[in-house]
Amino acid sequence: MQSRRHSAEGEDHGIDLAPMLDFTVNLLIFFIITTSFIKEAGITVFKPKAETAEHRDTGNLLVAIRENGDIWMDRQQVELRDIRTKMERLHIERPEDTVVVIADKASNAGTVAKVMDEVRQAGIKDIALAADPGTGGG
Repeated sequence: MQSRRHSAEGEDHGIDLAPMLDFTVNLLIFFIITTSFIKEAGITVFKPKAETAEHRDTGNLLVAIRENGDIWMDRQQVELRDIRTKMERLHIERPEDTVVVIADKASNAGTVAKVMDEVRQAGIKDIALAADPGTGGG
């Protein structure tokens, strides 16, 4: 009976997972803090081609305009009159974000101008118009 008690106290029956869990939680917190959350437009748009188009990594707020004039923000269709209030709210939450207007190559230039005007009236001055790099002419 004495030897049985001694062997039960002396053996290690498991692996201590606490250090691994601490490391995993710290890694998760690091990725959450460093991740840039992008508000996507939610639709596919055929952008025009432009020879002078350049790639930018900035542009966290996307506004898409379809060929039929539908406007999309954050995977939802919005009305032109709602853009300013939505942009004001998003600009207060994240003032460093920039806006990229992604207009379909067949969309109306007047609608694009109105959307960009609403964004500027919301207080956002850094606006870009998306285009695919390549030869001009569509």
